[in-house]
Amino acid sequence: MKYGMGYAYWGNTWECDLEKYRKVGKKLADFGFDMFEISADHLYHMSDADVEGLGEMAKEYGLTLSTNSGPAKQYDFASADPAVRQNGLAYFTKVLKRMDIIGSPVLAGAIYSFWPTDFVETDKEAAWERSIPMLREVGKIAEGYGIECALEVLNRNETYILTDCKEAIEYCDRIGSKAVNILLDTYHMNIEEDDMCDAIRQAGNRNLLGHFHVGENNRKLPGMNNSLDWAGIGQALRDVHYDKGVVMEPFLHNGGAVGYDVRVWRDLSGGADIATQDEYLKTSLAFLKEKFEG
Repeated sequence: MKYGMGYAYWGNTWECDLEKYRKVGKKLADFGFDMFEISADHLYHMSDADVEGLGEMAKEYGLTLSTNSGPAKQYDFASADPAVRQNGLAYFTKVLKRMDIIGSPVLAGAIYSFWPTDFVETDKEAAWERSIPMLREVGKIAEGYGIECALEVLNRNETYILTDCKEAIEYCDRIGSKAVNILLDTYHMNIEEDDMCDAIRQAGNRNLLGHFHVGENNRKLPGMNNSLDWAGIGQALRDVHYDKGVVMEPFLHNGGAVGYDVRVWRDLSGGADIATQDEYLKTSLAFLKEKFEG
């Protein structure tokens, strides 16, 4: 397994530039991480020079870059407006091309719609009918680059389209692309799955588990409150011979765009400064490796 971390852990903003990515990348490499999760939207808007610089940074620090997307509404593959769906296809075509440049092997997230959703529309059947053909097109492009698209299964408060592993398997079966698979997240599974270890095995035994996010029941770092059966989760991953990304996605800070979007209404860090958060992170990585490697 490749242990990774998202870029937004230390603050409450989604904003990030190449300089910040370099600083965080060096820190993660020094701490012993294998993977660094970046933003698809940043990649889309970067200059060509910064895209090259991002790839060079990853090589310098020996990090694999996973690319995470919570698309804006203007790129919604489930939209009733064909122009919006085509806009989304153009958007992800550019993202995938740039992922190829930086050697990013996986596009992860709720790319089947937009995030955060507003729940103005909740017709699941219609959303599937509109988004599945678009993801077939994305799958064709991704296959050409050797990139996987891992569709994130979210909880009921963040989407109505894919909320458990069983739905996601059916959805991927209907897409029918070897490049399109599933992202499971322990935070979301904790809310939606009857048995998250069984969900891991369901996806893994179908060769559909493409990416994995980890966090406690309240999105703290793994091990901070030990609310989940981490040893059982690790065993389930080993049972299906999972060897891809295991990316921490903690959100500890209220305020700002991050606090609002993920609904963090109080400080979950214990008033930690950056140095203390670094220690939290190193402790969590050691905890995960112990639990997941058996």
